[in-house]
Amino acid sequence: MKLKKLAGLILLLCSSHAWAIVPFVVKDIRVEGIQRTEAGTVFSYLPVKVGDTMDDQQASSAIHALYATGFFKDVSVKVERGVLIVQVHERPSIASIAINGVKDFPKDQLKDNMKYAGLAEARIFDKGALDKATQELKRQYVARGKYGVSVTTTVTELERNRVSIVFDVVEGEASKIKQINLVGNHAYKEDELLDLMKLSIPGWFSWFSSSDQYSKQKLSADIETLRSFYMDNGYMEFNIDSTQVSITPDKKDIYITINFSEGAKYIIAKVGVSSDTRIPKDEIEKLVKLKAGDTFSRKDLIETNKLIGERLGREGYAFSNVNAIPEVDKEKHEVSFNIMVDPSQRVYIRRINIAGNDKTRDEVIRREFRQVEGEWFDVDKIKKSKQRVDKLDFFSEVNIETPSVQGAADQMDVNLSVKEKSTGNMSVGAGYSSGEGLVLTGAVTQANLFGTGNHISTQINTGKINKVYSLSYTNPYFTDDGVSRGFDVYKRNTDTVSTALSQYSSHTLGGGVRFGVPIADDESFNYGLAAERTELGLTATSPLRLTKYVKENGAVNRSLPGTIGWGKDSRDSAIYTTEGTVQRAFTEIALPVMDMRYYKLNYQYQLYHPVNRNVTLLLNGEAGVAKGYGGKQLPFFKNFYAGGPGSVRGYDPNSLGPRDTSNSVLGGTRRIVGGAELMMPFPGMEKEKSVRLSGFIDAGAVYGPGDLPGSAGLRYSAGAAFTWLSPVGPLKFSYALPINRKPVDMIQKFQFTLGSIF
Repeated sequence: MKLKKLAGLILLLCSSHAWAIVPFVVKDIRVEGIQRTEAGTVFSYLPVKVGDTMDDQQASSAIHALYATGFFKDVSVKVERGVLIVQVHERPSIASIAINGVKDFPKDQLKDNMKYAGLAEARIFDKGALDKATQELKRQYVARGKYGVSVTTTVTELERNRVSIVFDVVEGEASKIKQINLVGNHAYKEDELLDLMKLSIPGWFSWFSSSDQYSKQKLSADIETLRSFYMDNGYMEFNIDSTQVSITPDKKDIYITINFSEGAKYIIAKVGVSSDTRIPKDEIEKLVKLKAGDTFSRKDLIETNKLIGERLGREGYAFSNVNAIPEVDKEKHEVSFNIMVDPSQRVYIRRINIAGNDKTRDEVIRREFRQVEGEWFDVDKIKKSKQRVDKLDFFSEVNIETPSVQGAADQMDVNLSVKEKSTGNMSVGAGYSSGEGLVLTGAVTQANLFGTGNHISTQINTGKINKVYSLSYTNPYFTDDGVSRGFDVYKRNTDTVSTALSQYSSHTLGGGVRFGVPIADDESFNYGLAAERTELGLTATSPLRLTKYVKENGAVNRSLPGTIGWGKDSRDSAIYTTEGTVQRAFTEIALPVMDMRYYKLNYQYQLYHPVNRNVTLLLNGEAGVAKGYGGKQLPFFKNFYAGGPGSVRGYDPNSLGPRDTSNSVLGGTRRIVGGAELMMPFPGMEKEKSVRLSGFIDAGAVYGPGDLPGSAGLRYSAGAAFTWLSPVGPLKFSYALPINRKPVDMIQKFQFTLGSIF
């Protein structure tokens, strides 16, 4: 009896959907069980057609072919009087997908991600795709530190062989780093090493930087930071022994332990250079950062290799090899280096290829290149070319490659690929400053007009003191050697009734032409000529000095101001500056062919000096002088002013300098402003470059003829400032205390600016 059961079981296991078929000629094919799938679709996948001879092998192939489509969860074949009957059971289609309980991600974004896993509405339902989509959803939450996330799926069968899928998500709280343990440190305190790491335990500002949320990538970066720190301070045998990351059962707290060995601190015994190049050996030796007697530093070693390679690259040696061969004395804890310099073959540039510029013309990009075809390869010129194309701000990506030419060992090509971005912009914005009040701005700009690189813009700017309406056009390459030419038309209205300034209004309409001449990559000279018409308006409270000017010169003034300027900007960044200088000199002269005759001279110098890795010292100085000539006096609306943000904080905007008997500010013909500011990261947000805290000392004064007693002289202030480069624009707060306040001075200790005020 048992043998019969075993034989029956073996027969059952060996059976398939198609029983043994006696070969026959297929007279017809009939498909049963389809609801959504067209019969023609089934026929197209069958490896047999009417008139063919059908056998077991073809029946098996037919079943496998239909299974492989993914449309069916069951397939069988049978024969009745020469007719091949294909019976199928379709997989259900997905009628709807719902995601409940999600707050951290847009639901549309999650559904788009599920499509890559094969799960989407109207598609055939696949349990494997559902599991894959569930795991991907959990992975996205884990990437945000939410290890306790729970995802439950419900599949409900509907009519017409359809299903609905519901994801119920319980996001939970993000897991926080409870403790970071460093084991093996002897030379440095644990707190000092932890300050180097991006990961940290929860603090006041952790919500802003997410530094208390674990990430495998962040931990790897922190480990490399520790390694670099030790290697740069002489510990060349430093080694990470192990890393453990554990999480509590409730998935709320994470513990990190890093075990490492510091090793001994090594001193450099000697450094030698072996070179066979056109470059003198002593010149290469000057590039070596490693010196005998110094503590070993991997940073200096890498910098040495880089400097020597770049120096060879400027002479055309694109494939040079620089290797520092160490000789280690473990007993004395000393290391010697022999720097081997192999220049290899000199290379010149065969061709410069540009790709990706569908809108921007080739010549707009090529004119920014400093490396030219047919010249020796120069790594500095290659870098400078990329930087200049970057600064055009026409592209979201700029990539440069220098492949060797196949079959020519002494030739290279330069391949520049760009990804264009929209260069037209229409914007409406608002800003607020304690001096100007609410300022509304609107602008329409096209920085790459018709792909020529030319710039056109219109701007509207409103404030309670100044209103500006302007139209500008600039051709940055008016000549082939980089001389720019621009045109400006503008209207400026000034109303000082609501300020501490002398009461008057002015309406200026003007236009002009300007030229810019490049002297170097970071230095330029510019000049221009404009025509202006200014109409003045006085009130019953206007000072006698203003009334006298209007009486002598009229309410309508015409001028032909010529401008000459020079500028040099060597900052490492215009946004988060840590070092470099900015110099600007500007002269405005009203030519003696119109009503007004005056000149204004202004010079500014800024120095950014890095005190250490996180602290930068800014020194700023400005000086200006203005005067009338040819028997004419300086128009009062061309006077200098000082006080408030941008000059001497802690005092009312534009309130320093000469005043009249009613204590209204007149402005002056001479201005001097200076200050020192120590800029540093905000405590707890050291890794956020968009936020800075600073302490400052400001000084400034405005002088003029006939100053009233007590109104002239330098004013000083000291205070602290907070700067945040927010998504809506620069946000600046300052609190300053005047140091030598006079009775006539107007004080404003707290000042701020939101947005860019032009």
